[in-house]
Amino acid sequence: MTAPVAARTTPRVPAGLWGIVGFLVCVELASGVLQGYYTPIFSDIADHLSIHDADVNWFEAAQLVVSALVVPVLARLGDLVGHRRVLLISTAVTAVASWAVAFSPTFTTFLVSWAIQGFYVVWLPLEVSIIHRRTANTGAQTRLTRKAAAFLVAALEVGVIIGALTSGAIVEGTSMTVVLMLPAVAVTACFVVVWFGVAETPPLTTGRLDLRGFAVLTAAISVVMAALILVRLDGPGSVLPWLLILVGLALFWPFARIELAQDEPLIDVRLLATPAQWPVQLTAFLFGMSVLGAQIPLSTFARTDPDEAGYGLGASASFVSTLIGIYVISLVAGALLLPVVARRLGTRGAMLLACLLVSLGYGLFIPLHGSTTQLMVNMLVAGIGSGALVAALPAAAAAAAPADRTGFVTGMTNTTKTIGGAIASSVFAIALAATGSLADVKAGHAPMSGYLTVWAVCAVSALVAAASLLITPRDAFADER
Repeated sequence: MTAPVAARTTPRVPAGLWGIVGFLVCVELASGVLQGYYTPIFSDIADHLSIHDADVNWFEAAQLVVSALVVPVLARLGDLVGHRRVLLISTAVTAVASWAVAFSPTFTTFLVSWAIQGFYVVWLPLEVSIIHRRTANTGAQTRLTRKAAAFLVAALEVGVIIGALTSGAIVEGTSMTVVLMLPAVAVTACFVVVWFGVAETPPLTTGRLDLRGFAVLTAAISVVMAALILVRLDGPGSVLPWLLILVGLALFWPFARIELAQDEPLIDVRLLATPAQWPVQLTAFLFGMSVLGAQIPLSTFARTDPDEAGYGLGASASFVSTLIGIYVISLVAGALLLPVVARRLGTRGAMLLACLLVSLGYGLFIPLHGSTTQLMVNMLVAGIGSGALVAALPAAAAAAAPADRTGFVTGMTNTTKTIGGAIASSVFAIALAATGSLADVKAGHAPMSGYLTVWAVCAVSALVAAASLLITPRDAFADER
């Protein structure tokens, strides 16, 4: 009698699932190239555009704002018209923007193209939604989705390594236009892969896009981000930026009322307020402060000459590429360890442990930052936790949502993460600025106290995320074992 029981309880893996995951892995490789390729050469890009190194921070802020605005719309469209179709649209837009980045002759055209390139941020949530849909009725939907997400994140981080090492190796041997063309080639190939390799997932819901809610949300986020930019330019002593921040935050109140009154809201406020969802989304927001907001400060710290500033490594672009590669290896390890740890501790326990590792890693930067070895150890600890969270957050959100809202909730983990990163980027720019930008233009270096502030904020935000996860119900994520 044992054989029939085993047959009934053994999860059924859908035919072709891992083939689709393989094609989506190619997409995440391209995503990783976009995320890792430019970091070692930010200073070279600044020279190419004849701008100060400090102005590079505008690129990050602009792209994060665009990402925060488009991800809810694209994720909702995925639920309405099909996740594959929206994945193709976002890939096409990203490809066009990447080619525009390569051939942009001025700071303004580069900034606009770079910002539009932020459409790639929706790729991972859409991919997780595709997998989640295809694993329905298997008896192990959450486990299979989590396992596939781990492979996708591992591919993303491998792409980051490839991108970082490639740009650092070729930047001094060829023209900047040729250097900037390579990510565009990767994204264009990615579009072809999705077109031929990923089958459509028919939508489970009907309705329309909530354009009224989108308009109010756009106004709220734009006002807040404009205020943070004014803080950079005018300094924290100016009154106007703080008044604008209050106005922007106040706009979220009518936005919430509009969404609650909608049958098909852009952002399902009721769903996000459930005990299984809001801790996950808050964790994504707080995690974004470190995984997105701290990227440029870590790069500029490593490249600072210790003989001039009294701190830093004096690293070259190629050496920063190597550091990024080591960091990303730890992200891959964290992503691949997630399914193993989750089987023992559950999804909530694995995410909690990941948050504590992120907090420990950035906390170690405060006393230990004087040598390459110390930085590598700190980055490895934070990286393992970060890799696990990148994979866990969209899968956990999908597991705790209705089937017709998986695109929305997985997209929201990226939206909240992006908003956290955008806010942190602005706050960190203020902390590192002697005059209204990322580094003192005259001296060329930010104060050491600013870097200590960055690391402290990253450590504390991860601790707060861990505390919020403790409130999540133990049974929030179905079939998590």
